[in-house]
Amino acid sequence: MAKITASVYTSHVPAIGAAIDLGKTTEPYWQPLFKGYEYSKQWMKDNTPDVIFLVYNDHATAFSLDMIPTFAIGTAAEYQPADEGWGPRPVPKVIGHPELAAHIAQSVIQQDFDLTIVNKMDVDHGLTVPLSLMCGEPEAWPCPVIPFAVNVVQYPVPSGRRCFELGKAIRKAVESFDKPLKVQIWGTGGMSHQLQGARAGLINKEWDNAFLDRLIADPDGLASVPHIDYVREAGSEGIELVMWLIARGAMADVAGGAAPTLKHRFFHVPASNTAVGHLILENN
Repeated sequence: MAKITASVYTSHVPAIGAAIDLGKTTEPYWQPLFKGYEYSKQWMKDNTPDVIFLVYNDHATAFSLDMIPTFAIGTAAEYQPADEGWGPRPVPKVIGHPELAAHIAQSVIQQDFDLTIVNKMDVDHGLTVPLSLMCGEPEAWPCPVIPFAVNVVQYPVPSGRRCFELGKAIRKAVESFDKPLKVQIWGTGGMSHQLQGARAGLINKEWDNAFLDRLIADPDGLASVPHIDYVREAGSEGIELVMWLIARGAMADVAGGAAPTLKHRFFHVPASNTAVGHLILENN
């Protein structure tokens, strides 16, 4: 039986990817941020899973305003880095896991969650920046990745409760797969930031750290936070944080198991115009 061994949470700021690609990680502005992921890269080497289920949002590359799936699971054998207007990032292609992805789709849809099945798409910084932060700059990513795209760009977007419950369904799906795979589930995006309007540049350290506290200790309560609170407190793009609730909902304690072990916590401002948050939780 497959099992979820850990969940990883991280921001996916595009400027982080640019800093890596342009060799700027040791510059004074960027060095404190990348130092916060040194532990994580070693942890990843020591705990390399068989598959990563990576929850992220597409930034109008695979999906445009012509078609906006609320939840979309990638079932392809591989995914190319997307051209986001300045060319694709110079990172390895992403190898998928079609067998597990198809199984998860089947199981989750039978649990009454409607997913869009995507057999071909490119993946943008929302997916590749977390891989770079956790894995460095390898010639190939260390394991297959199942992309899971969530619409947090164009309203209406899914609620925190819906995302949390979806995480529970994904855990059940993984555990019903009949091969002994170790699976990590990653939630990406956020933290507080706003890219436009009168509040452009907004960062709310207090709200972000309270979110991290509750994500660890009170995920069910956090799942009830309404959209308006994210927008008011964390900025218009802060709604990306609902994707972290998918990963948290897939952890064992939510289904009555032991509380997860907090292996690492990191918070930094700013990275470009965004607050960066990061957690690693291991199932017990």
